[in-house]
Amino acid sequence: MGRIEGRPLRADARRNRDKILSTAVVMFARDGLDATLDRIAKEAGVGPATLYRNFPTREALIEAAYRSELRKLCEASAELLDTLPPAQALRAWMGRFIDYANAKIGMADALRALIDSGVNPYDHTREMMLTSVTSLLEAGGADGSVRRDVSASDVVASLTGIAIASGKPPQLDLAERLLDLLMDGLVASR
Repeated sequence: MGRIEGRPLRADARRNRDKILSTAVVMFARDGLDATLDRIAKEAGVGPATLYRNFPTREALIEAAYRSELRKLCEASAELLDTLPPAQALRAWMGRFIDYANAKIGMADALRALIDSGVNPYDHTREMMLTSVTSLLEAGGADGSVRRDVSASDVVASLTGIAIASGKPPQLDLAERLLDLLMDGLVASR
């Protein structure tokens, strides 16, 4: 993804692709399977040919949109650690996880249709998330701000529970309170 015949995409082509993906996430979450590719192209501000050149099928677009959201979430851990102390980076990442989970929940019908077509969009999802959370926990453990006895798996399971408990549509104030409670449990005792 992101390359054509071994060459990196031009900057404008990358921007168009990213606009299509972010628009697709919003529209599949909002409209489910009623979101047409032509409407997605129009909302993204690109022509249908641009959309179809990047995503020749509905399934290809759904899979790419989901994987893009996952990639953004998982790459955020390094970006956050570059700009924030580890405990703050972890809390910020947790907020992004809720955004990712809400998009995934919103795209449930589209993702189910993708699975029905024989594609597993969740391939490697767990491993990617665990790697991302592990980097945050290790950084927090190293500076003493986060407990060392908590596993990445426990954090991801807790975040999943918070996302589910927040409802559909999500009650963001509830999610924020629950994230703060989880973070209080992750902070190392001084």
